[in-house]
Amino acid sequence: MGIYDNLLSDLKKAMLAKDNDRVRVLRSLKAALLEKEISERVGGEAKLSEDQVVQVFMKAAKQRRDSIEQFEEHGRMDLANTEKEELEVIESYLPKMMNEDEIASIVDEIISAVGASSPQDMGKVMGAIMPKVKGKADGSLVNRIVKERLTAL
Repeated sequence: MGIYDNLLSDLKKAMLAKDNDRVRVLRSLKAALLEKEISERVGGEAKLSEDQVVQVFMKAAKQRRDSIEQFEEHGRMDLANTEKEELEVIESYLPKMMNEDEIASIVDEIISAVGASSPQDMGKVMGAIMPKVKGKADGSLVNRIVKERLTAL
């Protein structure tokens, strides 16, 4: 069973359990998936791949993280807590994310493989690393680690 099927199954369960908070989050994810499906449709019916589903979920998670940061910055802990709860639900559908050490070792590998020697090689390194960590690491974290490593050279 794919992630999308799990989402639909969990949505039904949450509706039966009258878990309104979870239903709200799952419906928003379903809407985002349907929107992506429609945008991908060219002529016939478009079925999203697992990678596309993960991309939609990662985008939703990133939006929640950004909102949490903004709400905490402005002292709106009530809204930040709501976003944190939503983020937990979204992350339960995402594959296990890589930690900083795992990302750093891949970054080091790529830097030596492409022969990067300065921050000007950022694009080269990012272009090579993103396909390897897609769906498993937050892009902004990868970007930060690559910058740190390249400025240290």
